[in-house]
Amino acid sequence: MITVNGNQSDWEEGLTVKKLLERENYTFRMLSVWINDQPVEKKEYPARLIPDGAKVQVIHNISGG
Repeated sequence: MITVNGNQSDWEEGLTVKKLLERENYTFRMLSVWINDQPVEKKEYPARLIPDGAKVQVIHNISGG
């Protein structure tokens, strides 16, 4: 199990940030992802593995003026 934005979610072998975002239907273009309080760069999403037991935060970045 992993925690995504405070909610329990199933973990699977080979789970990447990209797979998680697709599975959880995060489609907003401007997202920030943190795994265990460490930021993940967008270019790492396809290959960055999420470990079992991880705390994942997905934040919508909103710009304005």
